[in-house]
Amino acid sequence: MSPVTHTGGFQSRTVGDIAATLPGATRVFRRHKLDFCCGGDVPLSAAAAGRGLSLADLEAELAALESGAPLPVPQTTPDLIAHIVVRFHQAHRAELPEMVRLARKVEAVHAMHPGVPAGLGDHLAGMAAELASHMDREEEVLFPMLLTGGCAVVAYPIARMRLEHNEHGEALARLRQLAHDFEPPVGACRTWQALYAGLAKLTDDLMEHIHLENNVLFPRFAGH
Repeated sequence: MSPVTHTGGFQSRTVGDIAATLPGATRVFRRHKLDFCCGGDVPLSAAAAGRGLSLADLEAELAALESGAPLPVPQTTPDLIAHIVVRFHQAHRAELPEMVRLARKVEAVHAMHPGVPAGLGDHLAGMAAELASHMDREEEVLFPMLLTGGCAVVAYPIARMRLEHNEHGEALARLRQLAHDFEPPVGACRTWQALYAGLAKLTDDLMEHIHLENNVLFPRFAGH
């Protein structure tokens, strides 16, 4: 299931609806101490007023999440690498800890539910660790090599990154299996809905991330 997005203002939508359909919104709500689960049936405007928060500032934060429309892929290698780091590396680092937290909460609160995604939190934590190591090595070793035009040994780290990309793909397949194809059960709480919407986005982002590296960036250095 792909995350649902809405255009326009947020003030009349309930906090719970926004959390369940806009990946990343739960981080915003937790930071401002807004209850998006049990108390999520109130409009954002009322929730903001109840906490003494600026509705305009809240809407701006949410709009920034919603405006993640695909950007044109940069043509030059330096711009493409910068795009990958900002659009994907930074997004993964920001979003994965929240997904782990939400998964562990759903597993704990709904442990007796037949559809509980048992083991999802541990799997996500493992993915986060593997991705962090992978991205750090790209930024510290491979990308600087590519930015200098490549060299005789660049094929080796590229081959290693491609192999790890295959492992990330296997992890995504397992993620989808554990999360029941990102389809929350009937009556699922908003935390559960938010979790699955976020995981659908994570899956789309990681697949696009791997595509740009495997099929756009790395082939530029095939002759080295």
